[in-house]
Amino acid sequence: MYYFCTLFNQNYLTRGLALINSLELTNIKFHLYIFAFDDETAEYLINNKNNSFTVIKLNEFETDQLKKVKKNRTLQEYCWTCTPAIINHSIKNFNLNHCTYIDADLYFFNSPKVLFDEMNKECSVLITKHNYTKEYDQSHTSGKFCVQFMYFKNDKNGMLILNDWMSSCIKWCYNRVENNKFGDQKYLDDWEKKFKNSIHILNNRGGGVAPWNIQQYKLSVNDCILLFNEKKEKTNLIFYHFHNISFYENWIIDLGFYKLDKAIVKILYKSYIKKIKHYHESIINANRQNTNNLHNVKLLTKTKKSNIFFKKLKRFRNKSYNFYSYKELKKL
Repeated sequence: MYYFCTLFNQNYLTRGLALINSLELTNIKFHLYIFAFDDETAEYLINNKNNSFTVIKLNEFETDQLKKVKKNRTLQEYCWTCTPAIINHSIKNFNLNHCTYIDADLYFFNSPKVLFDEMNKECSVLITKHNYTKEYDQSHTSGKFCVQFMYFKNDKNGMLILNDWMSSCIKWCYNRVENNKFGDQKYLDDWEKKFKNSIHILNNRGGGVAPWNIQQYKLSVNDCILLFNEKKEKTNLIFYHFHNISFYENWIIDLGFYKLDKAIVKILYKSYIKKIKHYHESIINANRQNTNNLHNVKLLTKTKKSNIFFKKLKRFRNKSYNFYSYKELKKL
């Protein structure tokens, strides 16, 4: 059994539902601990619960320390602050021998078992690199590693590292670069030296594929999605990080500022957006039947047409035009 944890509110509810479904489709034996960051999300998940996940409400895991720093941090900063805390809560309160944190906007195309299998048995923690494409390298500001898929073993070294990270995030976790720190993420840059032989850095390039590195690969679809690098070496795509997608009224979708060619959009984004729309419609239908309280799902953002126009113009200049209507995506 593999144990995972994640956190999200209603803004990411549809993405969270897609994440759960993607894990189920891999046929891996897993259990996901979901930390619901608003009451609406908790209620929806509890009303639609299955055996693959457990819902934890804010008041069930927030410590006095977390409540204290919450007052001076944005919602995004507070979510980052809580990342090590939810791993710790999952391990301690559910007596787990390990737990892997996963971002809510990940989607699994193959079983992550292969990622765990490569881990050195002497190591207690697994982390993933950003593996930036050169033109998008943000290592100096955002860090060499990405808090997207992080495994912690419940042993002496694993808990030592987790508690150290948790303490650091309580002291400082903001959406800015300051004294070689950024959010919860740049702390990871020091772990190789600080914790020496306890850290395993993922080698499999099929884990951690994201819009900031997808330009390095060619995709092929057979029984599964294959990645080919410049040397024509191939690997299965394990998970993709659907980072920074924005949904606007009338289903205008912004896939972000990274350059994504049409093949990538067609193979990866088209099916994912379709699934997001499916879950959005399911929530809306449930609202009509008064089976939950999500009467104002914050998936589709209201904005002026002029704002979208200027965003599109900026993207054209950067040669990264990633705006699509849902109808346009369907036609790809």
